[in-house]
Amino acid sequence: MKPFHLALAVLVAAIWGVGFVAIQIGLESFPPIFFTALRSAVASLPFILFFPRPKVAWKWLIAMGFSLGVLLTGLLYVGMDLGMPAGLSSLVLQAQAFFTVLLAAALLSERPTARQIIGMAIAFSGIGLIAVTRETGGGLLALGLVVAAAFFWGVFNILIKQVRAPDMLRLMVWVSVVPPLPLLALSWVMEGPARITYSLANLSWPGVWALLYLAVLATIVATSLWGFLFRHYPASQVAPFSLLVPVFGMSSAAVVFGESLSVLEVAGSVMVAVGLIVINMKKRRAAETP
Repeated sequence: MKPFHLALAVLVAAIWGVGFVAIQIGLESFPPIFFTALRSAVASLPFILFFPRPKVAWKWLIAMGFSLGVLLTGLLYVGMDLGMPAGLSSLVLQAQAFFTVLLAAALLSERPTARQIIGMAIAFSGIGLIAVTRETGGGLLALGLVVAAAFFWGVFNILIKQVRAPDMLRLMVWVSVVPPLPLLALSWVMEGPARITYSLANLSWPGVWALLYLAVLATIVATSLWGFLFRHYPASQVAPFSLLVPVFGMSSAAVVFGESLSVLEVAGSVMVAVGLIVINMKKRRAAETP
């Protein structure tokens, strides 16, 4: 990767990592499914007047909208609402890197190189080292929902690579048009109108700022940059950068919620960074003979 694109990948990871703190704050103000619907609505409705729909078939927009806005985000928010802490959720969700590489190999014939496999092994060993220091929290159901969310992140990565839209910002605005209505209907049935009304009648500034951060920065800006990187590089090279998300997620959770990082967690974070360096090292070309 070019240095500028490496910096973009790290920036996306930082935005998403801090986003887990924003999710935790937002869930104190909104029911999880309704919160997910609000996130997509704020990410799309104010912007569709300024960004014409990209030349992408509705079937792709709907597929991406459901995989990203309904399934990935919805399952993650419900899992966190059931007790998965912000830092650990940011860690578990990175199982998407495995799902992305496996789906890319099966559907796109993108075979990871031996070096990339070694780098991923180092990085995931670092995540494993971090995981053994933390309690699961929220039980098997909450954990399973976050793992399922990771799978649909992998699905979204493959879809966005297939579409190859020239303008990722416009694409993400219109992908965000899809989730609000089905999510609002689901929230009305599962969470109830009383809970929805109560959350709106008792809005707090932290909840509003969390919503804006997730809708604008995490959904529109970061996902657009992520899609840009997927258009220019193989999935097996881009997806592992998400392994930096828990590094930022747990660090920000430590600052905001007072979660402390142990020696093992710091060591694991270093291993994640080393793994990413190995994955993105350029192969030296053999010297040409005259």
